[in-house]
Amino acid sequence: MARIGVFVCHCGTNIAANVDCAAVAQAAQQMPHVVFATDYKYMCSEPGQKLIQDRIASEHLDGVVVASCSPRMHEPTFRRAAAAAGVNPYRMEMANLREQVSWVHNDRRIATAKAIDIVSMLVAKVTRDEALRPGRAELSKRLLIIGGGIAGIQASLDVANAGYEVTLVERTPTIGGKMAMLDKTFPTLDCSACILTPLMVDVAQHPKITLRTSAEVTQVKGFVGNFDVTIRQHARYVDHQICTGCGTCWTKCPVKDIVAEFDQGMGTRTAIYIPFPQAIPNKPVIDADNCRYLAFRRAQQEQGTAQGLSAADAAKLKPVGSDGKRLPQCQICQKMCPTGAITWEQTDEVLTERFGAIIVASGYDLFPVGGDLPAAEGAAGLLDVTPRRSYGEYGYGELPDVITALQLERLMNASGPTKGEVVRPSDGKHPHTVVFIACVGSRDEKVGRPYCSKICCMYTAKQAIMLREHDPSVQSYVFYMDIRAGGRGYDEFIRRAQEAYGTQYLRGRVSRIYRQGEQMLVQGYDGLIGRPVEIEADLVVLATGVTAASGAVELMQTLGISYDQYGFINEAHVKLRPVETNTAGIYLAGCAAGPKDIPETVAQASAAAVKVAGLFARPFIETEPTIAEADARRCVACHLCEEVCPFGAISFVALRDGRQVAQVNAAVCKGCGLCVAGCRGHAMFLHGFSDQQILAEVDALFARPLWLNVREMAPQGVGGVAECGLSAGRGGA
Repeated sequence: MARIGVFVCHCGTNIAANVDCAAVAQAAQQMPHVVFATDYKYMCSEPGQKLIQDRIASEHLDGVVVASCSPRMHEPTFRRAAAAAGVNPYRMEMANLREQVSWVHNDRRIATAKAIDIVSMLVAKVTRDEALRPGRAELSKRLLIIGGGIAGIQASLDVANAGYEVTLVERTPTIGGKMAMLDKTFPTLDCSACILTPLMVDVAQHPKITLRTSAEVTQVKGFVGNFDVTIRQHARYVDHQICTGCGTCWTKCPVKDIVAEFDQGMGTRTAIYIPFPQAIPNKPVIDADNCRYLAFRRAQQEQGTAQGLSAADAAKLKPVGSDGKRLPQCQICQKMCPTGAITWEQTDEVLTERFGAIIVASGYDLFPVGGDLPAAEGAAGLLDVTPRRSYGEYGYGELPDVITALQLERLMNASGPTKGEVVRPSDGKHPHTVVFIACVGSRDEKVGRPYCSKICCMYTAKQAIMLREHDPSVQSYVFYMDIRAGGRGYDEFIRRAQEAYGTQYLRGRVSRIYRQGEQMLVQGYDGLIGRPVEIEADLVVLATGVTAASGAVELMQTLGISYDQYGFINEAHVKLRPVETNTAGIYLAGCAAGPKDIPETVAQASAAAVKVAGLFARPFIETEPTIAEADARRCVACHLCEEVCPFGAISFVALRDGRQVAQVNAAVCKGCGLCVAGCRGHAMFLHGFSDQQILAEVDALFARPLWLNVREMAPQGVGGVAECGLSAGRGGA
């Protein structure tokens, strides 16, 4: 016969405020198979865990029910405590009296009755719990990092220095991310390149790090310790094994008017290029969309196909463009290359490698000011499909002297398009009056970004300071909603911009910007003086907010991890597991999980690296035993379980008699139970949540007519049970 102990936690006042914990313990003492029950203020504390362990020993308990908070938070804690005292950890159940009772009920009597019912259900379940044992799986001690910004760089170096192999995948031609675009960093005004460039070089030269730029992750299969990842290495048309990065090719390339993405459209580049002088790898790639010779080859193929020619005959064609002129066969870069590194036959390469863990450091993008807003619902409930541009009143994209903060950053950078000289895009003159507009794409429900981007206040103050240092005659104005400067030395930095550098802060929004002669008239409102203001500006800078990186949602879906409505990764637990995802073995770092500044990003990257190092320090992976299993005798191979499994844990195998039956990969299964619910023939069952266990809980709940107890406890004079939100039938409290 089972011997069960019940331990009720007050959780300070989280539970005790609305639940009579002593009454719950007294009621539990009368339940079948319960030989001991008590309550304690903090059951998760060391004295609380010792209380559980001592009673397991003295009362010879073989099952434990802890009535406390969410299993998501402390189930591992109490499992370890039970196991240390000799009880199988999977014969420990948690009754959630905090989230399911105390936090959702105000009436103490009703909450206590509900708590007693929940405890009785878990007691009944424990009597039928199995003594489960975790399984084991092999562990590949190689790490994949997705994203080559400062988060990916820091994590890769930390893990590689711990002695493990790392592959860093970056979809652009260089690592460095947004930090590489900056001139200086707040609040110390350190040179961004001075901090970042040595780390980039360390990544390139580290013997344990394999760097793959111009590459993307396209598929992920497997489970923690054994992820099979497909990586597409895009063709660069340059053999980086023999290229020396001498620069001859891009200095001789005749196509020189391509908008430079790295310079945020403020400069141009050639068709064969490196994004910036300190790029890593410091070897060029060819832009296939703008290369003359690759366009010539595509035209040969297209026109040859249209004429029904063979590949050999198509290669002899002299194709013409849409203007009727022959397309040029450039190949100057190939002719000038001293090492013969140009390889026109290079194609995308698909690689499949096995990794034990993955860190997602995919970074962020900035709010696309001037982009189309989503359709809005009108008063009649119909969608207003009239095209509307976000912040069209600011004139971005129409007024050349309205730029984003990152564009200004490139102008101030010594390796930028103007070599660090701040000039107006319209006429190349130096601006003397600059207006900054904060919260563009942040804290604004109208554009679907109600959250704060965290860094805008700080980089706005930084740029105002730097502008004055570039030219002491510059006067900066900042339109802001609120100043949010929460880091160490951050508020002092804002005051420094105001007091030492004369930056004028106006609390209000800008309503309109339009050209007036050679300048722009900025119309806004200053709430501090309580009236509208107009400023004649030479340059307007939009402090755009942080958004999820483009393609982030598709990447999360490929990885099988959850994300929020804005495309940022959801942490496994925002406080206790902030660098883990809901999928074991996949970790996160940096702005992939939300807006962060550089110090916070670096700290989180190192934290993720420690998690990976801790995982790789194990000799094998322990798999959770509360997983699904298929009964081959009942399986009819309908494949519905395979279709509904969100983790791809189910496959089908052939038996000796030729029948196809389901088979569950224990290392991949997460025990969600969808296959059990979907199986028509009841061939799937879930360890730890069998039909017998669930029915035992139901029997315990309805062992007595609940509505009588609820009616007795209903507040008097307020209409009885119905007023309490409870039905008069066999519903629960």
